[in-house]
Amino acid sequence: MKLPYSGGCACGAIRYTGEREPIAMLNCHCIDCQRSSGAPFASGIVAKTEDLRVSGTPKAYAVRASSGGLATRSFCAECGTPLFTSSEAHPDITSIRFPSLDDTSAFKPMLDIYAASAQQWVCLDQAIPHFPQSPEPPK
Repeated sequence: MKLPYSGGCACGAIRYTGEREPIAMLNCHCIDCQRSSGAPFASGIVAKTEDLRVSGTPKAYAVRASSGGLATRSFCAECGTPLFTSSEAHPDITSIRFPSLDDTSAFKPMLDIYAASAQQWVCLDQAIPHFPQSPEPPK
């Protein structure tokens, strides 16, 4: 991925840049990602929170994740674009919704997580690992 990467919401009220290479690129099939994305899974890049610079103030809500901790989802209050997810379990990392990137051409999922919750009709890429839940993020 070309650095720094950048993105934002559809209306431009929220913008972000990432200064360092993301930790991972993935597809999440958990039920909460399905609900919040309105799709069978949510794709995103996982980055260290300290590497992100955000301008504008996203609106956020928290839901109880399958881990039992809180997952906080952020979106633009003006246009509704989903932007970020963070978790109580891993406050040092942020997942950025792939469609919000300015240049999506470098996005290539490295793994599928919560594959146990994947819709039966979703065709999982057999060239990447599938985890029934979520593996621990690298330190």
